[in-house]
Amino acid sequence: MIGNSTLQSKYSAFRTNIRTNIPFSNIRLRHFQQLPSVIMGEVELSCRAYVKMYLHACLYPRCSINGLLLSSSPAGGAVCVTDCVPLLHSHLPLAPITQLALTQVDVWCSQTQQRIVGYYQANACVSDNSPTPCALKIADKISEQFENAVLLMLDGSKMSPDYRVPPIVMYERKDSRWILKDKHTIMLRQWEETRAIASQMLESGDHMLLVDFDSHLDDITKDWTNQKLNTKMAELASPANGNI
Repeated sequence: MIGNSTLQSKYSAFRTNIRTNIPFSNIRLRHFQQLPSVIMGEVELSCRAYVKMYLHACLYPRCSINGLLLSSSPAGGAVCVTDCVPLLHSHLPLAPITQLALTQVDVWCSQTQQRIVGYYQANACVSDNSPTPCALKIADKISEQFENAVLLMLDGSKMSPDYRVPPIVMYERKDSRWILKDKHTIMLRQWEETRAIASQMLESGDHMLLVDFDSHLDDITKDWTNQKLNTKMAELASPANGNI
């Protein structure tokens, strides 16, 4: 069995040796099974998925951040985003790190009956919520395997806990282009409760529990699946606490 110190040195060497951008055309989702398409329509965003994205952006407020949107719901009907995996807070355009992250998340999804259904990103400039070339390329790769993939951009100018409207801009792919999705087809169940949980976790410092794949590469003992954070959210979302 390979020890943590050996694995850590391999990850460190991997990061140190990255010097150039490898074309995103070389990225492959090796374990990603082709998924049947569904009728283009509604997208439902869960409390867990939104809160993780929100906390990821709050943890690195001066950085661009990104991640993958996951679903554990059966294929067919609305796209239900039930979770997300925070990926990077630095070097977003570097394909080697993205390839490594996608491959590991892909394998984990196959083991946990989940699938990758989209991509999210927040830009370092809070006034800019437009998809970058990096965002478009990764979203394109995901859409090759899941036709109704979504691209979600967090609007940094609306990330205040007091803001009453979800700070998201969502895109869908039509005719080889990413276009704005009709906001009436985007659902966030119990938005006020979700917003309250996000604010409470930020105020209590629980956002420090979040681990993205970038942090995992620096210390492989850190859990990028964020089970501790999931547990904390579940406690706050308990009906006994009056939140959901």
